[in-house]
Amino acid sequence: MPAYIEITIRAAFVILAILLLTRLHGLRSFSKMSGFDFAITVSIGSVLAGAVTTLNTNIWIFIWATIALFVVQIGISQLRIRWPRVQDAIDNAPILLMEDGKMLSANMTKAGVSKSDLWAKLREANAYNLENVRAVIMETTGDVSVLHGAPHGPPVSDEIMEDVLRR
Repeated sequence: MPAYIEITIRAAFVILAILLLTRLHGLRSFSKMSGFDFAITVSIGSVLAGAVTTLNTNIWIFIWATIALFVVQIGISQLRIRWPRVQDAIDNAPILLMEDGKMLSANMTKAGVSKSDLWAKLREANAYNLENVRAVIMETTGDVSVLHGAPHGPPVSDEIMEDVLRR
């Protein structure tokens, strides 16, 4: 069989396995809720790439690897839900980069975020005035959340800031 046909068939099989497993596991399969989720997503992509480029390895090895990654993700997700210590061990804590329009330089250094990185994220979030920026948080996934509103409006609630490292 020509290689291009085998590659197409292998891609179809592994993608079908990924789709079926995603339907079984649900939307969390490819979420970016934690660094762990990101690592699993990248790993699944690597398995797919290997399946279509490593023609001398049986396709079932790649399908089994995909199943194993989903099983590990489900298992770790359940452990994170049941035992907070597991979550603490696996996930980075979100960190406050800016509060009430003022940069927190020590936190930015700790998170590896430059001033220009911060400005870019503020522009991306349509924060047009530092007075309106209530909080900027680097999340566990590396995403940056910008909370903004009226300068003298209600404060950001404690529940939303519950697990955020402040200083």
